[in-house]
Amino acid sequence: MTLAPPPASAALRGHIVTFSGNPFLMPPHDALREEPDGLVLIHEGRITHAGPYDSTIAHLPAGMPVTDHRGCLISAGFVDTHVHYPQLPMIAAYGEQLLEWLERYTFPTERHFADAGYATTIARQFLRTLLSCGTTTAAVYCTVHPQSVDAFFTESTRLGTLMIAGKVLMDRNAPDYLRDTARQGYDESRRLIERWHGRNRQHYAVTPRFAPTSTPEQLELAGALLGTDDTLFMQTHLAENRDEVAWVSELFPDSRSYLDVYDRAGLVRPRSVLGHGIYVDETDLCRCHESGCALAHCPTSNLFLGSGAFRLHDVTSPRRPVRTGLGTDVGAGTSLSHLQTMNEAYKIARMNGNRLHPVQAFWLATAGGAHALHLDDRIGTIAAGMDADLCILDPRATPLQALRAEMCDSTADLLFTLMMLGDDRSIRATYVNGRLAHEQARETAI
Repeated sequence: MTLAPPPASAALRGHIVTFSGNPFLMPPHDALREEPDGLVLIHEGRITHAGPYDSTIAHLPAGMPVTDHRGCLISAGFVDTHVHYPQLPMIAAYGEQLLEWLERYTFPTERHFADAGYATTIARQFLRTLLSCGTTTAAVYCTVHPQSVDAFFTESTRLGTLMIAGKVLMDRNAPDYLRDTARQGYDESRRLIERWHGRNRQHYAVTPRFAPTSTPEQLELAGALLGTDDTLFMQTHLAENRDEVAWVSELFPDSRSYLDVYDRAGLVRPRSVLGHGIYVDETDLCRCHESGCALAHCPTSNLFLGSGAFRLHDVTSPRRPVRTGLGTDVGAGTSLSHLQTMNEAYKIARMNGNRLHPVQAFWLATAGGAHALHLDDRIGTIAAGMDADLCILDPRATPLQALRAEMCDSTADLLFTLMMLGDDRSIRATYVNGRLAHEQARETAI
């Protein structure tokens, strides 16, 4: 088995931005915690100190150099709560809605992952691209092939990233070349859990693709598998498209709702992440709140496929807040960049008559995503004891961003320019477990 690189030690100076609370439940400015001239000290992959440079420098170990990121923001690494790595080769596939898109583009693409060498090539490119976008943790769908999971976790282990992933379960309503059986899916998932879960920062997610491609027996066995270890994750899709919702109603006539299909199988629980959740009612949202499961908001995908508008401010309402993170969903999504994802989330919120504050957006991309995954004791904020997964944001990465930054009169305004104008060029560097994993080549603007 591939060995993870040893955790590293480092010292980073820059403008620290992180969170002390949930900005959907308190005033956003009160939730933001910042240190304009800050220092983050890292030892063996963990943050030991984070605070003002002038006082924190006293804790700097003798001989350790300080990496100077002044002019940039030091943020926790981004957390992607819903993404398909095998769909990277088919990103930007034209002209279909969800169900037709799966048949025409997705299933034929995923067929190639029977080849372990191909899976390794795409896993490597996918993770490299994630890091270039500042994302250090993701909940990732593989394909039905166990070798697609092995390829992904092997590459993630090599990089030292904290990832969640699993083999897709599909025993009906899919091409023969992508179907397993209920028992085969259980047995293969069990072996993958034994091989990977909880080792070298890798975590396993039991992964039924969505209700229409699993029989009730397969969903029940997925629930039984979850019952063997309460540290396992579960990920699937929920109520993304109106035609999909109608199909689920036909396939599961005894269930009250799409969510109830999963609930009856024991899949609605802490560490369950349900992608999309556009067409859910109040009873469903109350159940999500009560159970501790999470919804993944995938704005670029929802817009690209014309699926609908996620009701973010309703889902996160203080009366029964549901754990929520952002998902890029590639390949229906159009970018692995969370900056671009926040951009589209803002627009969807406006379409729903709300305003997504930049502090709320960055919370969703970091601390909120970690909270959604029940990993907020390890990642998502910058504080002593947390894993040192960080990204360095350059608000002047392009001439236009630099021009707009001159007009900013607050950190919140600077964050807003990043989410409106930023992309992978705005990620100066990404640190994983304290180790530099990506660095942007710097060019002089002419």
